[in-house]
Amino acid sequence: MNISVESFTKDDSLKIREKSVDVKLPLSNEDSKLLMDMFKYVKDSKDEQLAKKYNLRAAVGLAAVQIGVNKKLLAIDFDVDYDEFDNPISVSYALANAKIVSASAKKTYLAGGEACLSVDIAHQGYIYRSHRIKVKAFDLLTNKDVLIKASGYEAIVLQHEIDHFNGVLFYDHINKINPFQEVSDAIKID
Repeated sequence: MNISVESFTKDDSLKIREKSVDVKLPLSNEDSKLLMDMFKYVKDSKDEQLAKKYNLRAAVGLAAVQIGVNKKLLAIDFDVDYDEFDNPISVSYALANAKIVSASAKKTYLAGGEACLSVDIAHQGYIYRSHRIKVKAFDLLTNKDVLIKASGYEAIVLQHEIDHFNGVLFYDHINKINPFQEVSDAIKID
């Protein structure tokens, strides 16, 4: 599947609010190809030349429901640091049936808010999420079951994508009365 900006199910569609279903493991050829196409989109979307050539909007994550497939598949790719040779160190997953199995009470949030490929209008406000989580899933990139221990930004990205499995969008978490209400002891990520 060639994924581009035109592929995304938008937040005004009821389809984006549908719950996703587990996929059978081992993954079928069809599900493997879809998941790798999703991963390729996320990875390529950060390359300016490829983004322009293939009409890609920058992303760090993508859930299958965002391209009209209600299956528990998600892809994540973003740089977290650089090694001693100035090569980027990335967090990269192509996950099937990802499920949060534990979450900290301590909260974290992005100072600039969150965004989504399925949401074209900016929604201002803080989205508080668990600072630390553990996620069980099958990772197609390593071809094995994984237990991911994530914190901070990585935890936020995983929670954002897993929310899509339940038809939840990031702005559903914004306090409607006081969008910038501060939660004491929450960790702010700039």
